[in-house]
Amino acid sequence: MTPKNNKLNLKIFFVKLIAISLAIIIIMNVTYNLIFADKLDVLNKLLTLNEKENIEKVKDKIKLEMEKGLSKEKILKEEDAKLLKNFYTKVKKELDEVKTD
Repeated sequence: MTPKNNKLNLKIFFVKLIAISLAIIIIMNVTYNLIFADKLDVLNKLLTLNEKENIEKVKDKIKLEMEKGLSKEKILKEEDAKLLKNFYTKVKKELDEVKTD
């Protein structure tokens, strides 16, 4: 191997190294943006619920959804209604069993 050949091999190595490094950076960036950015945005919204204006927004959203539900003929599916009734019955039974002082 001549020194000229070694320099050429070294140059090719560094070009490949830079290309692979850039490809890895691009893949990591795309992965972050596609997968994690939305989830972090939702988490950030949850963490800002202690601000008054955000609480008002959530309260207004809940009221709007309740109004939409009241305009429907049936709010719950039959399966959900049975589940809620069974849960209510169990809680009521446990509360009746509690001795009051």
